[in-house]
Amino acid sequence: MKKIGAARFKEQCLALLDRLTAEGLIITKHGKPVARVIPYPRASSDLIGSLRGKIEVHGDILSTGMGWDANAES
Repeated sequence: MKKIGAARFKEQCLALLDRLTAEGLIITKHGKPVARVIPYPRASSDLIGSLRGKIEVHGDILSTGMGWDANAES
């Protein structure tokens, strides 16, 4: 888990919240932990479409890549 001093957290609060990971962030004062910031849980429906533009598909995702003939005898 990433640690950050309180003064630096105060300066960069909004940017740090935008980049907050699932494990969160520990805020320290004089090297000692005083608070932990974790992301608020999101509903599953919020995840739909959240990876749009971040994933690249190569090839036909509906194909197994193997040819077959439904009429052929095994």
